Amino acid sequence: MARDAEPTRAALVAAAERLFAANGIDRVSLREINRASGARNTVALQYHFADRDGIVRAVLRKHFPEVERLRHELLDAYEARAASDLRELSEALVLPLAAQLADSDGGPEYLQISAELINLPTRAEPEPEPPEGSSSSIYRWRALVEPYLEQDATRLHRRFTAIRFAAVELGRRAESAPHRDDRLFVSQLVDLVVALLRAPVSPQTAKLAADRDRHRANGIGGRAAGARAKALR
Repeated sequence: MARDAEPTRAALVAAAERLFAANGIDRVSLREINRASGARNTVALQYHFADRDGIVRAVLRKHFPEVERLRHELLDAYEARAASDLRELSEALVLPLAAQLADSDGGPEYLQISAELINLPTRAEPEPEPPEGSSSSIYRWRALVEPYLEQDATRLHRRFTAIRFAAVELGRRAESAPHRDDRLFVSQLVDLVVALLRAPVSPQTAKLAADRDRHRANGIGGRAAGARAKALR
C-alpha cells in the first residue's frame, strides 16, 4: 500500500468509529463516513475497505491487538502462578476491554461498537482476526474458566453470557466517557462477572434445559429417520 494512503485510511476509520458509536452501525451510510473523513474521493471508503463490513473490521482491528495483548499477559500471569482464582480470571476478561475507556484514540467508540455487535444476533460480527482458535485470548479464557462452572452452566453458555454482559456494560459506560475515575465501575463489573459465573443453575432451569435438549435431539433424530426413509423409497 502506498504510504500516502495511510492518512486517508486512518481518517476513514476514525470517522467510522465516531459515526457508528453515535448512530449505530447500520444507520450510517458509507457516504456519510466518506464525507466526515474529509476524503476528496467520493468512493475512498469503497476503494480502501470495499464495503461496510470492511470498515467495521478495520475499526475492530485498530483496537483488537491491544486487547488481545493485555488479556494474554493477564492469563500468562495466572497460569505462571498456578492460580485458582475466579476473580483473577474475571479481571482477565474485563480489564483489557476496560482499558479502552481511557484510550482517547477511539477506545470508547470501539467499546460501543463491540457492544452493539455482540448484542445483535441478527448481525454477524465481522471478525478482525481468523475465527476463534488456540491463539485467541478469549479461547484461552474460556478454557481456563470451564473448571469453575457447573456442567449445566457450561451447557447453558454461561461463559458467553459473561462475555456479552461485560461488553454491553462497558459499551454503556463508554457512552458517557471520559470519566475522572473508572476504577469503581470496573471493579464492580468484575464482581458481577464473578457472580454470574458462580451462580448456581436452579433445578427448574436445569429441567427446562434438559427438556430443550431432549426436544432438539428428537427433532434431529426424527429428521434423520425421515431422510433415511425417503432415500429407501
